[in-house]
Amino acid sequence: MQSNSNPASLSKRAKGWIFDVYPSNPGEVAVWVIGENGERVRFTDKFQSKIYVSGKQENIERLSSQFFSSQSIASWDFVYKYAHPTDAEKSKVLEVTLTDCRRTSSFTRSILKAGNYLKYEVHNCDLHGDRAYLFSHNLFPLALVEVENEKTGLRYTLLDSVESMDYTIPPFRTIKLNVEIAKKGKIANLKDPIDKIEVTQGSKQVIIDSGEEGEKLLQLAEAVRELDPDIILTIGGDSYLFPYLIQRATVNNVLDKFILSRDDAHFVPKAAAGRTFFSYGRTFYKASTVRLYGRVHIDASNTFILNEAEFEGLIEIARTCRVPLHTASRSSIGSSMSSLQFYQAVKDEVLIPRNKSIPEAFKSAYELLVGDRGGFVYEPQVGIHDGIGEVDFTSMYPSLMVKKNISAETVLCNCCPESRLRIPELNYHICEKREGIVPKALRPIVSKRLQYKRLRDETQDSELKETYDRRQAALKWILVTCFGYLGYRNAKFGTVDGHIGVCAFGRDAFLKAARMAELRGFTVIHGIVDSLWLKKEDATIPEYGDLCKKVSAEIGVSLNFEGRYKWIVFLPSKVHPRIGVLNRYYGVMENGKVKIR
Repeated sequence: MQSNSNPASLSKRAKGWIFDVYPSNPGEVAVWVIGENGERVRFTDKFQSKIYVSGKQENIERLSSQFFSSQSIASWDFVYKYAHPTDAEKSKVLEVTLTDCRRTSSFTRSILKAGNYLKYEVHNCDLHGDRAYLFSHNLFPLALVEVENEKTGLRYTLLDSVESMDYTIPPFRTIKLNVEIAKKGKIANLKDPIDKIEVTQGSKQVIIDSGEEGEKLLQLAEAVRELDPDIILTIGGDSYLFPYLIQRATVNNVLDKFILSRDDAHFVPKAAAGRTFFSYGRTFYKASTVRLYGRVHIDASNTFILNEAEFEGLIEIARTCRVPLHTASRSSIGSSMSSLQFYQAVKDEVLIPRNKSIPEAFKSAYELLVGDRGGFVYEPQVGIHDGIGEVDFTSMYPSLMVKKNISAETVLCNCCPESRLRIPELNYHICEKREGIVPKALRPIVSKRLQYKRLRDETQDSELKETYDRRQAALKWILVTCFGYLGYRNAKFGTVDGHIGVCAFGRDAFLKAARMAELRGFTVIHGIVDSLWLKKEDATIPEYGDLCKKVSAEIGVSLNFEGRYKWIVFLPSKVHPRIGVLNRYYGVMENGKVKIR
């Protein structure tokens, strides 16, 4: 079997999909394209990332005079950018072009140290090389492009749009890799030898179970080279499988020949530096990533979005958030959303801060009591009910963030103290002169998800219906996360005041919807943040539909009729039987759907 990859970078032109991007040699990036003709082509492009330094003019001018002897710097210049998200005007900053994007972290530390961590602020230093390259060319993973290799570098013609919903993707070649270990004890460890290796591609299966251990590893490398997969799928590949294979290759002195990447890059032995973190009362461990070059390794046990929305959802996240596939498969939703915000900031010439720099506004105890209250909840009427209809706001908080222009630089801005756009109860003003980075980033996602849901409901093709549903489910997680991320301490463009403001707008919209329903003769049986359970004797489906249209028009956030229940039960508290539990109920809808919370 012959591989149809072209790693020699001899091609002058190709039409296909951008598959992988990563820094290769200093000042260069490798770009793999899956051609329409099925060929996998490797291009090399010149690229040097930039970081920015701001501070007092005399300080940054003095700093620039020290750059002549630095081997990390290709060039430097003074340019005008928005140094901080809240700035209304551009200011003069120092732009530093680095010889190698992989030196960004060490160079950033040296700048901060030179200024005693007080004189200088470093920006765009968190932007990874692959992302910086994609942003600079206005590209995204799996974009359909024409690539031409010219003397000055690669020239791209984009034949795709990140907003497209009927995009095509290349037919990926995928293999599943599994290794059986000859355990000497009850629990396998890195010292145990390999028993058998299984490689599966569709109906084909390669079993490697003969020869010395070193020969088995080389047979695996040869099988991967011949099958030439785009994606290698494992279970536990990051946490154990690949570290184990690397260790066995080291022991058998074949590490330099044990190559699974498309690029001629062998593995580098290193201690698995996983990360343990605490979230919502639970402790989690996230294994370090094992990176392949020219191929994508996906660990099914170390991915969130693949489990929630399968490959269609993963591809949607990678395209929409402009995150390479191997990163998107492992990243938290918050990290993927940050990438989208970073792209928007680069596009708007706003520098990305190294640390979140916008503090929460001072509040009195009374303002905290009034403003920081979360979502509104109606206490349920305990018991069994029939003939109840459920109405839900679609993506309520993200829609409000877009509609009300909620972002770090827009809430309590310096330019619009007399703004007519005010946060209820707290009376904080919101900028009317410019749209914030957060709503700009969210707007296409909110719109795209609504269109995917519409396409899913309209199509009669079962395969298309499933595809649209997985894509909208992936985008749903972005929208679910964006509100909480707005108040996250490390969110570059987050704001606690905006987080509180979204809750206030949500409460206001929710109460308006409830009042409008009551004016039309409905009784509110229960309500949670963005959902209402309404009852009206002999109410027709068109009456619910009319109510939703009126509320949507009045509030500006879409309210949808989810259906009517044959019966629904709201449960009492075990401690106080007369009081209903807010988030425990079950029922059967008229269409037969069972809903249990």
